[in-house]
Amino acid sequence: MDNQKPMQVVLIEDDTSACRKFMDCANGRTDIVFVGMTGSSNAGLEYVRNKLPEAVILDMELNWGEGSGLDFLEKFQKTDFSIRPIIVVTTRNRSELIQESLHEYGVEWVFCKKQKGYSPEMVINHLFKLRPFLYAVRHGGENSRLHTLETPEELKKRITLRIASELNAVGISTRFKGRNMIEEAIFLLVSKDKKDSEKIFNDLALKYKTHYNNIVRNIQSALHNAWNNNDLETLEKLYTAPVRKDLGAPSPTEFIHYYADKIRGSM
Repeated sequence: MDNQKPMQVVLIEDDTSACRKFMDCANGRTDIVFVGMTGSSNAGLEYVRNKLPEAVILDMELNWGEGSGLDFLEKFQKTDFSIRPIIVVTTRNRSELIQESLHEYGVEWVFCKKQKGYSPEMVINHLFKLRPFLYAVRHGGENSRLHTLETPEELKKRITLRIASELNAVGISTRFKGRNMIEEAIFLLVSKDKKDSEKIFNDLALKYKTHYNNIVRNIQSALHNAWNNNDLETLEKLYTAPVRKDLGAPSPTEFIHYYADKIRGSM
């Protein structure tokens, strides 16, 4: 089929009435799906990191929510996303100076909620006008099209980028050999649906021409470095499985299965 994939969008909006209108608009279409909806700037950032949406609709004020649109944009700019979505802002502020300044944060378009004819449908329709151009720029071709089914190469790239994003978030440094081994082990668990971590570690040992124990040791070193050199409170929010106190970090088996299950469940 040549029909376009539904556009995956995260909505950061604290007005429940506005959220309902966006949902009603999306429910009447087949070309858009909201994969996250929140009134919190921090939760919105997590949705973007975990869901890798194609676009974000951001309410600038968030008067009844948590944080603000500016708070989201500042953190968004400092975060290393493997895939950066289109961002459009909705606001009640008519100031052209403020609206112009938002473009410095990577905002593609600003909608004033008080402008004549404003509606969620207007915002969504504008996203679709931006979509072909931005997709072509990102993928290096003016005639690029989105297809309903992913090619194996597209699927592999999507999984790989998601794994890298998760490991970056918990601070697993690329300086460690174990970083690449973790990425490959998680990818095998997700894409091949393998359940036996011993088999995976043995496969990696053959690939790297080393012993099974060296694979485990390298992965454990990368994990210990992350857990010893990053904020534990943040790590506990990102990695919610229990960690044995005597180990001080997740075991290699626990870690790769945790993220394989997490990624597989959101694909």
